[in-house]
Amino acid sequence: MVELILFLILFPFLAAVILAVARSQAARRIIVPICGILIIIAAIAFAVQWLPAIGVFGAMGGGTGIMLVTEAHVVDMVMLIGEVVLLVVILAFSFKYKRYFCVVLSVVQFLIMLVVDLVMDKPEVYQLNIDRLTVIMVLIVGIVGSLICIYGFGYMKDYHHHHTDVKPRQPFFFAILFMFLGAMMGLVMSNSLIWMYFFWEITSVSSFLLIGYTRTEEAINNSFRALWMNLLGGLGFAVGICFLVSNCGIVSFDQLLASGNGAILLPVALLAFAGLTKSAQLPFSRWLLGAMVAPTPTSALLHSATMVKAGVYLLLRLAPVMAGTPAGYMVAFVGGFTFLITSMLAITKSDGKQVLAYSTISNLGLITACAGVGMPETVWAGVFLIIFHAVSKSMLFQSVGAVENATGSRDIESMTGLIVRYPKMAFVMIIGICGMFLAPFGMLISKWAALKAFVDAGDFISLIMVFFVAFGSATTVFYWSKWLGKIISVPGKFEKCEHKTGGTEWFSLWIHFVLMIVICLAFLPISGLVVAPLVDGMFGAFASAAISSSNLFTMFVLLVLIIIIPLIAWGTSHKKNYRKELAYMAGINRGDDIGFVNSFGGTTEVNLSSWYMEDVFGEHKLWKPSVWITIIAIVGFIAASAGTVLTAIGGVL
Repeated sequence: MVELILFLILFPFLAAVILAVARSQAARRIIVPICGILIIIAAIAFAVQWLPAIGVFGAMGGGTGIMLVTEAHVVDMVMLIGEVVLLVVILAFSFKYKRYFCVVLSVVQFLIMLVVDLVMDKPEVYQLNIDRLTVIMVLIVGIVGSLICIYGFGYMKDYHHHHTDVKPRQPFFFAILFMFLGAMMGLVMSNSLIWMYFFWEITSVSSFLLIGYTRTEEAINNSFRALWMNLLGGLGFAVGICFLVSNCGIVSFDQLLASGNGAILLPVALLAFAGLTKSAQLPFSRWLLGAMVAPTPTSALLHSATMVKAGVYLLLRLAPVMAGTPAGYMVAFVGGFTFLITSMLAITKSDGKQVLAYSTISNLGLITACAGVGMPETVWAGVFLIIFHAVSKSMLFQSVGAVENATGSRDIESMTGLIVRYPKMAFVMIIGICGMFLAPFGMLISKWAALKAFVDAGDFISLIMVFFVAFGSATTVFYWSKWLGKIISVPGKFEKCEHKTGGTEWFSLWIHFVLMIVICLAFLPISGLVVAPLVDGMFGAFASAAISSSNLFTMFVLLVLIIIIPLIAWGTSHKKNYRKELAYMAGINRGDDIGFVNSFGGTTEVNLSSWYMEDVFGEHKLWKPSVWITIIAIVGFIAASAGTVLTAIGGVL
């Protein structure tokens, strides 16, 4: 079993090295799919081996601690060397582009961790811990992340045909993608906070390099925004570790979650702050929005399987010790507020990737709020939100990228009639969009479960969450239904798109499609065998599923209908006479349903566009107030955590 763990962590790094030196397209055609498939197989084998071996109860939700080496400080020193390499990379780019704030942040946190590693005494701990949440995250990273890499091979061939001004650097690109997977594997398996911090920083540097792939001015600016925001969170992480080691003798998650020491409130708040930055919550959302400048595989990887999931993973781990504390209130308020505001902002966007970006931040906000409230039911909902969001959002990002390569545009308005022009891709996109906001897909069920838990709690912060979730969920209907309507509407006769989507891209998309259907059908078994026991171990209280077995038949019927309706539409789109009547217009229809003969004998084209409500929900109205509200909230709650700790220390003295 340990060998499989080492493979999952180390093999992606080995694949990254191989891809970095593989200069030919023919070599990557073989290496990328093989490495991706091997990681997928290993992730599934890991789940099959470890799920039966995990106990029901444990410090981290029924986990099994693993000591990889008897001398923990040896590995810590190896990781310290790795941190030096990361520091050199950051300093080199920061000095080159004169971004000195990044220099300060990186040096300060490096010095803090240097003191922790070399000066402070640390107890011997299990370096890794495997529990059900670990298994879930390994499957998400291993399957979804690897599929994105496989999709990326076909996508990048067409990408440089459309972006001739971008210098091809595909060996570098794929090397960083696989390095990302290795870092995430290490992060989600880590019990040692020092180990987690190391992998945490690798993801920050990797995202910086990927966002700046094109080396345009916009890409450079966006990459450095991502870097300094994540370094700020990394600084909070480092300070939290230093405080725990020096004042509490804590260096691992199992120790932290088992501690009854009131002094952990401040470092928990700092770790939660790091989770907020990594998951792109307000006021740190700009870095993830800026990631859209990168090629689509980067966007899909950052938004679905890796970077942002690291943040909410950490927050869910901290949920039991955050509940009812200033740190928990901070996380819940910021997450719920982000969910509502970014759902509104998504309405104002017509660029498909921007809509997906805001939707990602919004859904991460709901997961964050679930972790902050820290109830068994909300954590249950948060875990399912992670699962469904990872699959659905990855599929949508890849679909948008494929549509852009085929049509030259990713604007929602240009996707009108996609069901006729590009029927197979439209079918995949319809399932992905339905997965985000319709029953019986788990996103809606999880939102309902979270809302019910907030209502049942009845305290002040939970009532605020009810407002955020109710209105935020209603808001999501606007942009998803608008997009869905564009895809299936056919106001004229359209030509089919040229099929430019390659085999590796379709392989990834169809696997995502099957995964979405499978996890819907397996919703109850996943809950009963994996998620509910996980929450059981974390809280010692059973979290009932949001949908009972008596509703399984209804859920199955809904799922069948959701599959059949797009199939009927797809089949109808192949018929030549799919419209029997022309639309009535203000003059004589020209016969193409997009224009008419006006009263002067000329022709007038009909342009039908969605309403984006920029005058109501535009960034110019909501962004700055939202940023300041969340900054004040974060500062206030961290100060409250510090005050609580100081009061406790003063009482002891």
